Amino acid sequence: MDLRATQSRSSKGEMMRPAAQQYVVTRPLYSEESFAQDHEKIYRHRKTMLDHVKQYFTCDAKRAKNTALSLLPVIGWMKAYRFKEWLLGDIVSGVSTGLVAVLQGLAYCLLASLPPWYGLFSAFFPVIIYFFLGTSRHISVGPFPVLCLMIGSAVTRLVPDEGPAFNITGFEGLTRDEQRVLVASSVTFLAGIMQLAMGVLQVGFVVMYLSDTLVSGFTTAAAIHILVSQLKFVLGLEVPGISGPLSLIYTLEIIFNKITSTNVCDVVISIVIMVVVFIVKEINDRFKSKLPVPIPIEVIMTVIACGVSYAFDFKTRYGIDVVGYIPKGYEAPVAPNPQIFQETAVEAFPIAIVGFAVAFSVAKVYSIKHDYTIDGNQELIAFGVSNIFGASFRSFAASTALSRSAVQESTGGKTQVAGLLSAVIVMIVTLAIGFLLEPLPKSVLGAVIIINLKGSLMQFREIPYLWRRDKADCVVWLSSCIGAFLLGLDLGLAVGLGVELISVILRTQFPRCSLLANIRGTDIYKDRKDYINIYEPEGVKIFRIPSPIFFANIEFFRNKLVEAVGFNPLRVLRKRNKALRMIRKLLKKGKLQWTSIGFLNTSCGPINESEDESNMEELDQPTDFKDFPARIDWNAELPANIVVPRVEIHSLVLDFAAVSFLDISGLKGLKALLKELIRVEVEVYIVACDPYILEKLHDCSFFDDEVQSSMFYLTLHDAMLHILEKHPEPTQKKSDYEKIMTGVTVHHPPGSLRSRDRNASPAQTKL
Repeated sequence: MDLRATQSRSSKGEMMRPAAQQYVVTRPLYSEESFAQDHEKIYRHRKTMLDHVKQYFTCDAKRAKNTALSLLPVIGWMKAYRFKEWLLGDIVSGVSTGLVAVLQGLAYCLLASLPPWYGLFSAFFPVIIYFFLGTSRHISVGPFPVLCLMIGSAVTRLVPDEGPAFNITGFEGLTRDEQRVLVASSVTFLAGIMQLAMGVLQVGFVVMYLSDTLVSGFTTAAAIHILVSQLKFVLGLEVPGISGPLSLIYTLEIIFNKITSTNVCDVVISIVIMVVVFIVKEINDRFKSKLPVPIPIEVIMTVIACGVSYAFDFKTRYGIDVVGYIPKGYEAPVAPNPQIFQETAVEAFPIAIVGFAVAFSVAKVYSIKHDYTIDGNQELIAFGVSNIFGASFRSFAASTALSRSAVQESTGGKTQVAGLLSAVIVMIVTLAIGFLLEPLPKSVLGAVIIINLKGSLMQFREIPYLWRRDKADCVVWLSSCIGAFLLGLDLGLAVGLGVELISVILRTQFPRCSLLANIRGTDIYKDRKDYINIYEPEGVKIFRIPSPIFFANIEFFRNKLVEAVGFNPLRVLRKRNKALRMIRKLLKKGKLQWTSIGFLNTSCGPINESEDESNMEELDQPTDFKDFPARIDWNAELPANIVVPRVEIHSLVLDFAAVSFLDISGLKGLKALLKELIRVEVEVYIVACDPYILEKLHDCSFFDDEVQSSMFYLTLHDAMLHILEKHPEPTQKKSDYEKIMTGVTVHHPPGSLRSRDRNASPAQTKL
């Protein structure tokens, strides 16, 4: 191949942009077969399933070392730890994050319908395990509000506020709070087992099925659930926990019925907290480049609220619900309850998936920002072990909160040493100074939670953008949001995932097929509807398939192709064979005779078409002219009033550049369609086929006497040049066309030039 690149400037009269680069390629015209003959391929040994299994279970010293490093990432990054550069930043970050973790642990625990101090356990135990097993250096592991709400749904279902708890062995002799803690820890333990199993089985890719659009809609609905769940604390009302479909509606109904019993002091405290926190957060966002660290306004307001509540005895004087007694130290490990596993398996799985998906998404953002890699499967293992270990000490499911991770990263945290130090701060509060938080009003925690929902609730602004850009994604967003809003978070996630998968299937099953045409003067082919100066040779159609061909869309593909070429090849074939059968009968009876000028009707009266429908299966076979004196021109006038649909094309090119795979059903359907086209004398060419698809066609005995491998061409332009050489235009129709830069010049009649510019002058075209 000779490739020459030249730089040229347009001269007078030339419609070419200045300094345009041009290239001229001179090479042979290639089909797939001729290319394979001229260019030898390297033989590559394909591993079998047995080879993969052997490799997976083969162990040597190097692999053992790599496995140990992958299972304990702390070994790798601790060896490269820069104490002088990173230690101070990790200490500052750890202290700041620890204070936020304490507050969020207490606040988010309310979402799980558990006593607040158990949130401190969730901000401590999972962090210790993640320090050793996690691959992200910046996320802050601990309570996540959506997971807390999902756990709270399971807790209130098995241990409701009013009425008896489920009949579960192990509940005997336990208080209501202890029963709820047992449920939460058991659900967390089961979710951890699921995450660990997925990590060991290397199926971390499942989280990729949760698109950003789905997660956005889901978290928006979760934010509404969280907002409604905190209204009872902000308003100072006693509202029983409700779970299941339409729980949000029922909760709002109860709140509105009890609205006259609102505690005014709780409302005032909540409004003050929300206004101050909102203003300071806006200042943090606006001046984050100038502030060394964000102002920890939640922590500051919590300390002030504790002091004011203690000084004025809010609990006694105003009847405000406070955090209350916080026991010192940690409780003994507890075994999970297998019976709770059976009752909550359906809820544990979405908890496992959502917890990992959110944490992995946040971790990926920081890994890209700070240029290091994270391992999805190892993250599953890390969170699985963290939840199993934490659940043994009565903590609930851990993930990461974006706000807490942002604090850890923005305050100078470089590694999970900051996370370990934040756990130390939580431990100090748990062991020594937790009693200082006892007078803290729960309305303060509720207000802090609500004000932190701003980002999630503002995701509603995505709807107009999605509707303008991608309506299918907008439907996924609305489905996941409305489903989670009405049916609950677990069922809502399933609804959103189902709609998302359906949208993918529909896009693949009903692709946007198109007819292509040559851009005049180039070897480029584009959709014929989109451009003005295009060239379409007479009798040639170029059909593009922009999706895989498989069992679900093969019939759609066939219908679109029939629509594009303008005739049904099977119907035409049957008509031709039926006409052939009738002509044979008329010749045998002497009503038709063959002469040098064609068929001669010797019958006195008109000859009607036979309605004989016997042997219909023969009509689908190739037309057989073996006992005829000559082949019949089906586009000419036929004798004996016989009418057969005309086929205006002689060549069909199928562009397979976007066909990524072909299953057995698609293969059979494609072969049947190709045979029908070939039998009605249409030459079919398939171009730009993926090598693996071509190899599969050979392996599946796709080719025979009719469907041959010679129909496959390397590029669309190669096939078109071959067609135009094989079917040249009549000499008398040639005229002065402008030449295009290629290796072959072809002259085309004026009628075959399709242009939307009616005033365009004829030009010579070279493909």
